[in-house]
Amino acid sequence: MSVRRNMLIYGLLLIAICLTVTGEVLLKLGMNVVRTDVGAFSASLPVLLRTFTEWRVVLGFALIFSGALFWLGVISRADFSFAYPLLALSYVIALIPARFVIGEHVTVQRLLGACVVVAGAIIIGWEQK
Repeated sequence: MSVRRNMLIYGLLLIAICLTVTGEVLLKLGMNVVRTDVGAFSASLPVLLRTFTEWRVVLGFALIFSGALFWLGVISRADFSFAYPLLALSYVIALIPARFVIGEHVTVQRLLGACVVVAGAIIIGWEQK
């Protein structure tokens, strides 16, 4: 693959991951509000109505869908077996808003797991064609 094509693929992948992670964070923040109002998510009508009228949930789904559009750009240009494992980088990126936006405690085990994911992504990305 040419350097320009690789940069395009990695750029599309990074955008897809960032949109998806941001969407997931918004889903979590929205569900925290819903849980406070009506309890944990369930198939009951009041919970469903409250969930799908919460702006963070709606925006979260929109961002996840937008990320999927960029993902289509990735898989239309790269081998699936190359691109799909690189999506695991979303787990690494998600640690940042989990800690600083949601306020979760990020444990040493999670950081070590993220290092393993990054090592795997480097190995996959190093592939020469």
